[in-house]
Order: sequence, then structure tokens, then C-alpha cells
Amino acid sequence: MRKHPMRATSGARIPLWIVIVVILGALLSLVGAAVSKVNPTLLTGGGALTDVARVYADYTFARDLAVGAMLLALLALRARSALIGMMTLVALIQIIDTLDDLARGAFSLAPGLLIFAIVFLLGAWQLAGRPLWRVAAWRDA
Repeated sequence: MRKHPMRATSGARIPLWIVIVVILGALLSLVGAAVSKVNPTLLTGGGALTDVARVYADYTFARDLAVGAMLLALLALRARSALIGMMTLVALIQIIDTLDDLARGAFSLAPGLLIFAIVFLLGAWQLAGRPLWRVAAWRDA
């Protein structure tokens, strides 16, 4: 049986560009968590911090902290399968965020988010060694 040229092998090194992308993505998530906790008024556009905004900031803190920590932990552990799933989840979040920004007219934010999503998807695809839209990419070997 011929091996797919991009197929990830267990224990294989994670390419440097993917390591850099994952670390940058984790740092962005961790900065988002810090902002949510330290200066949550940035999430309100400088407006008053209402009780509802405080709850939102707390949710944002928890989720951003968890995403950033998991990205770093999975990278450190070289947990390729889990990292593929986490990178895909991060990309999906960015795609949904892009669509939401476009729907509300925040066109200046969309290109950066979309590029971030595409780079994460390309990294996950390379780690998986097969197209992510194929069921086989998600099943254990």
C-alpha cells in the first residue's frame, strides 16, 4: 500500500511553521483571556461594564484561556490527533467570527480572521495527511 505523501506518521516531527502558527494562535487566545479579565471594558468598546458585559467577559476569559492552554499543551505533548482537532476548532471559530463581522459590517476585521482560519486549517490538513473533509481524516488508524 502506497503511503500518502502528506500523511502524518506517529511520532513524526511537527513542521516548524505549524509550531509557530500554533504558538501565535495560543498567544492570541491567552491575550484575549487576559484582556477579558484585566480590562473587560475593551470588550464593550469602552462603554460601561454592565452585569451582562461582566458575565460575557468571564465567559470569554474562561474559553480563551482554555483554548490557548490546550493548544500549547497539545503541541508540547506532540498529541497530533488532538492538535488536529483543536486547530480545526480554532479555525471554525475564526470562520464563524469572520461571517459574524461581515454580517454586522465590520469589514476591516474579516480579512485577518479569515487568514488566521485558513492558516490553521492548512496546518491541521498537513498534520492529518489528508483532506479534513474526508471522514478518514477523523478516524483513528
